Amino acid sequence: MAAVNTRLLQPGERIRVLVVDDSVVIRRLVTHALEQDPAIEVVGAAANGAIALQRIPHLNPMALTLDIEMPEMDGLETLRRVRRQYPDLRVIMFSTLTERGAAVTLEALALGADDYVAKASNEGSLDRSLARLRDELVPKIKQFFRLPGNSASPALVAPALPAMPRPAGSARIAPRVLAIGVSTGGPAALGALLPQLPGGFPLPVLVVQHMPPLFTRLLAERLHASCRLAVEEAAAGARVAAGRILIAPGNFHMRVAPANGGVQVCLDQSPPENSCRPAVDALFASLGEVYGGAVIAVILTGMGQDGLRGVQILKARGARVLAQDEASSVVWGMPGAVVNAGLADRVLPLDQMAPEILRLASGL
Repeated sequence: MAAVNTRLLQPGERIRVLVVDDSVVIRRLVTHALEQDPAIEVVGAAANGAIALQRIPHLNPMALTLDIEMPEMDGLETLRRVRRQYPDLRVIMFSTLTERGAAVTLEALALGADDYVAKASNEGSLDRSLARLRDELVPKIKQFFRLPGNSASPALVAPALPAMPRPAGSARIAPRVLAIGVSTGGPAALGALLPQLPGGFPLPVLVVQHMPPLFTRLLAERLHASCRLAVEEAAAGARVAAGRILIAPGNFHMRVAPANGGVQVCLDQSPPENSCRPAVDALFASLGEVYGGAVIAVILTGMGQDGLRGVQILKARGARVLAQDEASSVVWGMPGAVVNAGLADRVLPLDQMAPEILRLASGL
């Protein structure tokens, strides 16, 4: 996965966005929502990909919002051409919450889209539509940029956390489970990492990827086709066992609990944590209760700080913590927060993550 490093804006510079959608209503709605943020400037709009490609050299956008279903040239073909001609241009896909919409969005992420926003079928009012777009789309665009005067993104500033001393003699606890937390850039990162785990990998694997319902099932199916381990969307009561990769379902927190001499998955819809459901913190905290420090915790690319508090809990119990490095991350928010808090045992590029996981899993 080729990451594009976060861009530092110059004093007075705004994030230049081109809106690409065949719907006049959607183009106007997106433009109004984005222009409410003083850091963003909508420099133009296009009704399809062919028009967008003609306008990019003249408008010089930093980011595109790109619809998938458009006449003449659809979103996927536009994305392919943008990636060839303008590799540094950030692309946010607009997806529908349908099986086809989710499948095409995952394809777009595999082709190099940076992130996506799911279209709601009916917001009920213009004000609610504007509010949702502002709340969801604006942060997804701004995550790729840093404002003047900020040496680091706000997402990388770790909050003050209570001291939790590491237990004496816990450095060599044999791991019993591998847990992975990931967000923006996650499908591509997981697609690069998980197929490297061998069929005889000795630990169960639990994954929290920030995604809505339906998307997580299709992501699991996509990964299952390329991995040597079975990959499934987790179900309530699913057994946590070696040979399986379980992905938290969208809109549910995934936790673990002892059951019948083993460990099983518990799902719940308690309030979001870090504005996320599923949340990495929810899983990691429960792993600390069940496995203590016998955990390999991996934080990959993603916006925000989800996973930071969970990592602190696990680290205090003797778990090993791996964080993806900034250069290979699409967004270094989640791993950056862990690194800046001093909680990572190792900070690694994505292509070195699997060998280190295998080393730790073997007890070395």
